[in-house]
Amino acid sequence: MVAPPDNDVLWARALHVTLNGTPALTGVSLGVREGEILAVGGPRGSGKTTLLRCLSGQLPAQRGEVWFNSTPVHTMGPLVRERLRRDRFGWIDPEPSLVPELTGWENASLALLLRGAPHRTAKRAALEWLERLDVGDCARKRPHALTRAECQRVAVARALAAAPAVLFADEPTAPLHSTDRAHVLRTLTTAARSHGITVVLATHDAEVAALADRTVALLDGRRVHTLHLPGDEQAPAAPANEAGAGAARGPVDGPGGSGGPSAPGGAGAPGGSAAAGAAGAADRPGAAAGGPGGSGRPGGSDTEGRAACSLSV
Repeated sequence: MVAPPDNDVLWARALHVTLNGTPALTGVSLGVREGEILAVGGPRGSGKTTLLRCLSGQLPAQRGEVWFNSTPVHTMGPLVRERLRRDRFGWIDPEPSLVPELTGWENASLALLLRGAPHRTAKRAALEWLERLDVGDCARKRPHALTRAECQRVAVARALAAAPAVLFADEPTAPLHSTDRAHVLRTLTTAARSHGITVVLATHDAEVAALADRTVALLDGRRVHTLHLPGDEQAPAAPANEAGAGAARGPVDGPGGSGGPSAPGGAGAPGGSAAAGAAGAADRPGAAAGGPGGSGRPGGSDTEGRAACSLSV
């Protein structure tokens, strides 16, 4: 078993997951820096949700390793993983999952209350985030009295109020209209940067991915260097070399092709196509083991990944 780099809050190596007899992830490796906003792009069914579930400890991979702050998540038992998710992780689903018997502020404070936070502290944090998401008037309403968009904003407030170390957002703006989506994303990215929250964001939307510091792309459960969106006339994307894919460190190429990271406010750089902004996933030069400037983390081919995984049990 090889420990991950010290500057990665999350690190995964050669993840293999099969669901209902179908490969969902095949040798996926990546690292996420502390405070980084990482977008996981790809079409529906590419393995984005499965990857987020593995990284968050919800779904143990059949083979491979997941580390959080240099602690092996893949060797934890179910109860320890549950405490990790409760105390250190936040999660936003594509659909709001609120407790129907609770009011808006009670739902938004739920994660804090489950951690044992004082009632007054939890309520204050919940009300603050509801206001920042423009749903302060929903604080005393129950979910049945709210619109779908309002429920989703309450769910986002619940995730942010708990100030998690890592926030996993699986298509968090899927139920929102464009105006609501822009506001929620702006609040989410601004909060992450101001509070030092690491965000792993799954999306198939180029505009959403453009707000991230870096993008990795999945296709059919594998990492790819480029991802051609529907309507692109170019050939289909080719699987990424696992040595580079196992240590993607550089920022995503901006829509203008400059290779620079997004602005601190989360706005994507102008000047290029939306497809380029979503699909680019620039690996740091020399990221393969032994390359100049690389981290030396394990990579290699699928065969090498499977061999490495056998050492992690």
